[in-house]
Amino acid sequence: MADDNPSQGAAESAAAAGAPGALPAAAWSERSQELAQLLARAGLGDRRAFADLYDKTSGYLFGVVLRIQRDRAVAEELLQEIYITLWRSAAGFDAARSQPLTWLTHIARNRAIDSLRRAETQPRALSLVGAGGGGREGDDDAEDAQRRALEALPDEAAGPFELLRQASDARRLGHCMEHLSAAQRQSVALAFYDGLSHAEVAERLHQPLGTVKSWVRRALLVLKGCLDRGVERDRAAPRAATQATQAAQATQAARG
Repeated sequence: MADDNPSQGAAESAAAAGAPGALPAAAWSERSQELAQLLARAGLGDRRAFADLYDKTSGYLFGVVLRIQRDRAVAEELLQEIYITLWRSAAGFDAARSQPLTWLTHIARNRAIDSLRRAETQPRALSLVGAGGGGREGDDDAEDAQRRALEALPDEAAGPFELLRQASDARRLGHCMEHLSAAQRQSVALAFYDGLSHAEVAERLHQPLGTVKSWVRRALLVLKGCLDRGVERDRAAPRAATQATQAAQATQAARG
């Protein structure tokens, strides 16, 4: 028996085949159809389509993230992580199962919620310690854990991304990036922002693969050292404040 609506049947057949043009036009707005096309093209590696997707959706997704993660600086970092994820997973968008903005919002909300969970359960080794803290033994354990975690970063482009994702103060890491040479900074930026492998970074920079690996490795060591020093400063500050308070209390008691 023939379909009552031939055009709808064709669209459904295309959707079942996974074609980029598989769009339920009768149900979707023009904007949804456009976003679906951009996702399909981005999934094929079209950087211009991905840039267009970013321009058309980043403001909305930033609002989604900001309603969950109220720290604007953290929300901005999360937005960059979200688009890195989207670049890598755009090919997984299924127009037959979800509208594009629904799919994008789901990814953004999950990443924002995960960031809050990480903040609540983050290991001391990778949190930048604030006021308070345990004794020296606990501090030693935290230092050892942090060193092991950073030294265990894989020798892949994911290293800088993981370092940024795990640092609880991304602004401090941004400051630490200033300690890198131009070549190191560019290599790490390409690996993180563009999600390139070492081989792809080498091709982009027209440099030998071994040179690029060396730049990234040294950059991670510099970043680790900078973050370690920041942790020590954070530990020293509350201790100094506590000592000053105790001294003031002792002086007051002596006078009384």
